[in-house]
Amino acid sequence: MMVRVHGVTDFLRTDDAHFDALSDWPFAPHDHDWNGLRVRYVDEGPADAPVVLLLHGMPTWGYLYRTMIPAFVDAGYRCIAPDHLGFGRSDKPTDPNWYSIARHVEVLQSLIEALDLRDVTLVCQDWGGPIGLTQAAAMPERFSRLIIMNTWLHHAEYEYSDGIHNWVAMWREGGVFHRERPNVACVPLFSGELAPMGDLIGAILEGVEPTLDGEAATNYAGWAAPFRDLPDEGFNGARRFPHSIPIGGANPDNAAAHAEVYQRLLDWPKPAHFVWGGRDNVFDEAWGRTWAGAMRASFDLIPDAHHFLQNPHGPEIVDISLRRLAEEA
Repeated sequence: MMVRVHGVTDFLRTDDAHFDALSDWPFAPHDHDWNGLRVRYVDEGPADAPVVLLLHGMPTWGYLYRTMIPAFVDAGYRCIAPDHLGFGRSDKPTDPNWYSIARHVEVLQSLIEALDLRDVTLVCQDWGGPIGLTQAAAMPERFSRLIIMNTWLHHAEYEYSDGIHNWVAMWREGGVFHRERPNVACVPLFSGELAPMGDLIGAILEGVEPTLDGEAATNYAGWAAPFRDLPDEGFNGARRFPHSIPIGGANPDNAAAHAEVYQRLLDWPKPAHFVWGGRDNVFDEAWGRTWAGAMRASFDLIPDAHHFLQNPHGPEIVDISLRRLAEEA
C-alpha cells in the first residue's frame, strides 16, 4: 500500500509496514514538516549529548547507518539520521523537476535549525557530502568537526572517474536504470559485492525479485523497502541525483555552488577526518588522500571497503572516528 497526497506538491508516501518488517532496523521515526512534506529522521541518544549528523546519498537512506547509530549512542552521542525527500521513510514528490541539490540543502538546513543542532559531528558520504558540507560551510558555528567518506565537491581541478561517467550513463537512454521502476535496491549489493551480478541482473533488467539468502537477502529488503508498491513516479528522487552531477559543463549551478563550498572548506579551522573505502571505483583512494591533504585532515583507509563503506564496515568506521576524536584533545 502507498498513500498519494495532493497539495502544493504532489507526493507519495511509502507504507510504514515495509519498514516495520525489517529485522535490522529498530529505530522509531521522527517527523519534520517542510512546506507540507514529511521529512523523517532517526533521533537516538540523549537529547543533551553532542550530535552526530549522519547523511546518506543515492540510492540509500538512513538504513545505511544501522550499525553505526547504536555504536555512537553507546559512546555518548545523539545520532540524527534524516532521509532526504524522495528516499527512505520521507515523502517522495512525484514531479522530477521538484528535485534539485539546492532544495535538498534547504530542507536539511531547515531540519538542523528546527532541532537547533549544535556541537555537531558531520558524517557524510556520496551525495550526503555536498549536501552536508554546504551546511558546515554556511553555519560553521553549529559544527565541531567533519568526518568525510567517499564523496566529492566539484571544483575546477576535479577529474571525474570512469566510475562516475559509467554511473551517469546507466541512467541515460540505453542505460540499465533508464526504465520504469528501476530496481535501485540492487545498487548497494553489486557495488559492495554482497551479491554476484549474476544473481541481480534479472532484478535490474526485468524487475523481478532476486533470489538471495542470508546477509544479502536482509540487505536487499532494507534497500527495497522505501520503494515497495510505489508507481514509477516514486523513483524520481533517485533519478535526479545522477543527472545532477556537474560533468562536462552540465549543471553549472551545482558546479558553482560546490566549488564555493570546496574553497571555503580548504580553510576549515576545526578538525576534519577522512575515512575512505579503498575499493571504490567512483571516488578512489588517490582523490580521498588529495582532498584530505588539501584540508590538512587525517586520513584512514579501509582497504577492502567499497563505495558504500558503511555497509558492512559501520562498526569499524565508528572505531576509527572515536579514535580520531580522542586524538583531538
